[in-house]
Amino acid sequence: MRFTVAGTLLDSCVLGALQGRPAYGYELTQQIQAAIDVSESTLYPVLRRLLQSGKLDTFDEPFDGRNRRYYRITGQGKAALQDAMTAWHSYKESIETLLTGGIEP
Repeated sequence: MRFTVAGTLLDSCVLGALQGRPAYGYELTQQIQAAIDVSESTLYPVLRRLLQSGKLDTFDEPFDGRNRRYYRITGQGKAALQDAMTAWHSYKESIETLLTGGIEP
């Protein structure tokens, strides 16, 4: 897997945030925004994409007289997260090497 900062990173952040427990949309948005600068309008398409690809699924729970939609990571999502973690470590090492002037042509 080649790591692309725009797509893969944000998808991976969402999957990582959900690996501990399910979360509803607003809660998940707040959790992601506490770590990185991203808008709600950016996150909801990510959630839809991850749902469509089978990496997330949803369930509804009643809350204050209405349903709240929760997102949870699937087995496919856990495998994708593991692949992303491997790619991230490689990417991070490459960037650290560049930042410290360690690559010779």
